[in-house]
Amino acid sequence: MSETVGDFILQRLTDWGIRRIFGFPGDGINGIMGAMGRAAERFDYVRVRHEEMAAFMAGAHAKFTGEIGVCMATSGPGAIHLLNGLYDAQMDHMPVLAIVGQSARSAIGSDYQQEVDLQVLFQDVCGYVETVFSPVQVRQVMDRAIRIAAARRTVTCVIVPNDIQELPAVKHPPRKHNDIYTGVGYANPCPVPSDADIKRAADILNDGRKVAILIGAGAMHAGEEVVAVANRLDAGVAKALLGKAALPDDLPFVTGSIGLLGTKPSWDMMNDCDTLLMVGTTFPYSEFLPEEGQARAVQIDIDPRNVSMRYPTEVNLIGDSAQVLERLLPLLRPKENPDWRERIELNVRKWWRDLEAKAMEPANPINPQRIFWELSPRLPDNTIICGDCGSHTNWYARDVKIRKGMMASLSGKLATMGSGMPYAIAAKFAYPERPVLAIVGDGAMQMNGNAELITVKQYWKKWSNPCFVVMVLHNDDLNQVTWEQRALGGDPKFSESQDVEEFSYAKYAELLGFKAIRVDRPEDLGTAWEQAFAADRPVLLDIISDPDVPPLPPHITWKQAKDYMTALAKGDPDEGGIIKQSLRQVLAGILPHSQR
Repeated sequence: MSETVGDFILQRLTDWGIRRIFGFPGDGINGIMGAMGRAAERFDYVRVRHEEMAAFMAGAHAKFTGEIGVCMATSGPGAIHLLNGLYDAQMDHMPVLAIVGQSARSAIGSDYQQEVDLQVLFQDVCGYVETVFSPVQVRQVMDRAIRIAAARRTVTCVIVPNDIQELPAVKHPPRKHNDIYTGVGYANPCPVPSDADIKRAADILNDGRKVAILIGAGAMHAGEEVVAVANRLDAGVAKALLGKAALPDDLPFVTGSIGLLGTKPSWDMMNDCDTLLMVGTTFPYSEFLPEEGQARAVQIDIDPRNVSMRYPTEVNLIGDSAQVLERLLPLLRPKENPDWRERIELNVRKWWRDLEAKAMEPANPINPQRIFWELSPRLPDNTIICGDCGSHTNWYARDVKIRKGMMASLSGKLATMGSGMPYAIAAKFAYPERPVLAIVGDGAMQMNGNAELITVKQYWKKWSNPCFVVMVLHNDDLNQVTWEQRALGGDPKFSESQDVEEFSYAKYAELLGFKAIRVDRPEDLGTAWEQAFAADRPVLLDIISDPDVPPLPPHITWKQAKDYMTALAKGDPDEGGIIKQSLRQVLAGILPHSQR
């Protein structure tokens, strides 16, 4: 059989070094899937339960490996299903290529079955989207889509009508007008700030007496340089959510997360600093940064579009964060204000004690904070943690102590539910030898997590290390939204919207052949975590949690307190439980622990 366009598309992926594709089949990509059968030895093709999951996995693959993630879907509904996962990748600046089918060329424009204007559909989410209308065109469209995805760290899409996929391939376009030659490979942009800008930034940082550093995902590879600069400047370091794994939490000057999910040491440091250095972050919430005019600011980022967009900065250094910090360090003078760093470290020590006290408060039946407090010391080395979006994200951000060598991520800017399971599956395929933990709420499990457990069932025996743990925070409530309604909207819980149907996640996991552990007593948490990470197969931890424990922000505004009390006055169905747990959490952070 002569090589088809479908064969050539896969060969071009191979030429670019791509070995893994996440997808779901359909007749709109039959020609490519037929080629996949002929190229099976070259690819790790992962069949998901839903195309959205394929896009999530492609984005997570890019996050955890730095490589381009590739997903594939059929025409019409399959292509539409990709969108949420593609937006997740786009908003977190991840390089992803989507390959999708389309109606035959002769049918396009005829309102044909499953015909969707995919050019328009993908225009907003993609930095490049193109439909292939000729076999001669395939080479340059594939090369350009991959090159743009990698160079711009964005999403691209190649649309392939199904009649083209089985036509004879044209590897070498003819040497004539309107035909184009392209090649494999791209040049990674490496902008370098001028010596004058480095000097200006150093002058600002040297003039400050109380320096705060905020890092994000762009500092993930610059941990040593951040530590060196922080020690030179006697600064504390706060972490945006996507930068949680950039520095370990056992460093005494790391104040932890920032924002609504953040810590009080981060809040205090930002309120008191006179100088701010931001590294690789586009943290969006200005109310958690210094008040405008309070601090002079320097920002380091690889992309000029990202600077001075959250806080007015005097100097912007465009370049690789590790390289820029390395050039900056020799120009920085040691500080002569040890009280600033001592105060930060004191606040951090007190915060960890407060977190433990809050985690150990009784609840009905289990305080969710204790789940994560008991987890931290039991995490295996080199664990990869994949979070989802929900109230559990608060406890992940605050209570989990990341150690050096671990990886962790979740849906950042999009903050979408349903991403934890596909992230974890992608992480396990990328690093089959490492332990992987998915942290998922019961709402997200019912949304798509239960289905993706079947994907785990299909593939787990291929992984060199079977350690794959899914922890379900089981509270029968869409808890994050419930608390947002109370604290931000002043509305009581609307049970018809917020209640999650009771379901035995443990029994379901047993049906799939996994080890299942159901925990409904706080004293069993430690043993449960230990058993989960020691198992010889995937594990589902079904932990029954109290939905009435409030995910209190590091600072409660008067409006939030007023809205919260208004919600209770309107007759919240969980009024008794949330009043009790709110008082316990507030007192746990106030009373000396020896008196409790």
